[in-house]
Amino acid sequence: MSETVKKQILAVRDTGRTNMFDIHAVQRIAYDMEFYELVTYLEDHRREYAHFILTGEEQRL
Repeated sequence: MSETVKKQILAVRDTGRTNMFDIHAVQRIAYDMEFYELVTYLEDHRREYAHFILTGEEQRL
């Protein structure tokens, strides 16, 4: 997970507009905020994303 994606996740979270486990809503908000890296990231990395949301840490592979 890049620093850019982390910052974008935290920015979406800080809006308070959705439950962060509602992936489709997170993608919509990210798109509206022009966070295209996050929109793309969520397509292929949902497990890593969920781990980050739950723990605040990157998942080590």
